[in-house]
Amino acid sequence: MILAALAGAALLSSLPAPAMNAINVIAPYKHHGLWVFDDPRAGLHQEPFVAGADTMIDQAVARIPHAEDGFALVFAATPFPGHQITLQWRRNDGAGDWYYSPELDTEGWLCPALLKYFERAPRTIYVQVKPKS
Repeated sequence: MILAALAGAALLSSLPAPAMNAINVIAPYKHHGLWVFDDPRAGLHQEPFVAGADTMIDQAVARIPHAEDGFALVFAATPFPGHQITLQWRRNDGAGDWYYSPELDTEGWLCPALLKYFERAPRTIYVQVKPKS
């Protein structure tokens, strides 16, 4: 029985990890005054944006009507048609990663949930925000 379990575990560990999407989409919304998002695929529920990332979102969605009820945030580690904002990696503080946006002229912190979408913190993240359809 133990040998069968070990053989099964060895087989599972030899399988390739599930592929990460090249382009990701989340739908942030306001909850108790904070920008949060849900992504059941990544095991995230009401994951908050804090420490400047919330300010970045405020600026990025200023022209999207009712963004607080939800909007589409498309992001990738490579440029894609329609991206509007770039986030440039600045540093890791041991708990998360700090990014600077030249378009928004502000810096924000992204928590380790970032690693649900990328193997490691990308040097640049390309972002598009748009109304939910």
